[in-house]
Amino acid sequence: MVKLSEIIKGLEVIKRINSKDVEIDALVFDSRKVSASSLFVAVPGTVSDGHQFVPQVFDKGCRCVVCEVLPVDYPEDAVVLQVKNSAQALGLMASAFYNHPSSKLKLVGVTGTNGKTTTATLLHSLVSAMGYKAGLFSTVSNYIGQQQIAATHTTPDAVTLNKMMADMVEAGCDYCFMEVSSHALDQKRTEGLNFAGALFTNITHDHLDYHLTFKNYINAKKSFFDSLNKEAFALVNADDKNGAVMLQNCAASKNTFSLRSAGDFKARIIESMFEGMQLDIDGQEVWSQFVGNFNAQNLLAVYGAAVLLGFDKMEVLVAISKLDAVDGRFETIRSKDGKTAIVDYAHTPDALKNVLETINLIRQSQQQLITVVGAGGDRDPMKRPEMAKEAVVASSKVILTSDNPRSEEPDAIIEQMMDGVSFKDRIKVLSIVNRREAIRTACMVAVPGDIILIAGKGHETYQEIKGERHHFDDREIVREVFNAE
Repeated sequence: MVKLSEIIKGLEVIKRINSKDVEIDALVFDSRKVSASSLFVAVPGTVSDGHQFVPQVFDKGCRCVVCEVLPVDYPEDAVVLQVKNSAQALGLMASAFYNHPSSKLKLVGVTGTNGKTTTATLLHSLVSAMGYKAGLFSTVSNYIGQQQIAATHTTPDAVTLNKMMADMVEAGCDYCFMEVSSHALDQKRTEGLNFAGALFTNITHDHLDYHLTFKNYINAKKSFFDSLNKEAFALVNADDKNGAVMLQNCAASKNTFSLRSAGDFKARIIESMFEGMQLDIDGQEVWSQFVGNFNAQNLLAVYGAAVLLGFDKMEVLVAISKLDAVDGRFETIRSKDGKTAIVDYAHTPDALKNVLETINLIRQSQQQLITVVGAGGDRDPMKRPEMAKEAVVASSKVILTSDNPRSEEPDAIIEQMMDGVSFKDRIKVLSIVNRREAIRTACMVAVPGDIILIAGKGHETYQEIKGERHHFDDREIVREVFNAE
């Protein structure tokens, strides 16, 4: 139990009803989870507004509410606090409720369109390999040390974040690495957290179904860097023009990394093959199991962040050379007769272009590249034709299929993707709605030596159709086909 006065320290309260100092045992923003000793925070959401459930909360015996709009009726013994932004207040209160766990960890956030998962996960792996205990929040999985916890969101809600970080502190973690999504920033989920550092990977058109404009999307990312204090570090990709935008009005120490231009941390690819690449990082040669320019950038970001955290440069480079690939990120599966399948999470036009470019730089002229790709339903429809266009331009054959259609009809999504395919290129495009059959077809059509790219779902082990998640793993299907041959 924590006293309300402790939870709301530093909170700007517009109006307060009832001055008594109650004891709170839980912060709740879901009205279904309230109890008599909960503090309910009414947060306006994208689907429903928490304010409409305040009467139900009172009916359940809850007597402490934080809201933006004061209720018309409330019990005499209720404590009601009006604030300007309840989502922001939730973040600040969650931090206080769990005794400010982020200030007891070296917390580093990674934001950007592509590369967040790989960069955050590799930082966690690197620091763990160097003998330190660390936490991780990522799209694929969350970790407290080496204890794996299922992830439901790229960046969890403020209460979950702070509770898990408190658990990390309790478990003896020194560091925490977090993917910071634009949705989380816009919804103030990271409010009240004390970041030791922030990384920016890149930004391309994505999530416009939520942000509506590219400017809003950039501004959401930029707000993360604007919020850093002067003791923190900011590390941005100088090869992306928006890296400089992130550093505008940023009080933290400003640092850049680059493969192509001037930067505080520099790298170049010496040699590349499907098994890995030889890199030059700050004048030292390093072998890595990763492949491609985008992964070279991710590794350079990891190196730069580790150095800025105070680790020895040579120790970091040795650790980088031992890092394993991240699940579903350029994950390679080979058949007995020499076919190569690559499963990758690429689900934006830019990410798909990067993966295709990487494959085409390595493959021989006689090797076909067969790409299987779809686009998610209930997400930004503007990227659908662009996804198909990138695939067709860079592949020998393309099979358009379902991704996670969600509430939409898969045929309609594929039809929108076909808008990006020119008339002359349609001869090399197949449409197979059933993703399992699409993957099987690609594997069967391929001959020894060919490369099959299966893009969009990567690490995911489900397919979401009409509100239901069914078990589905691209990698399992590839192995089934390859083992049956």
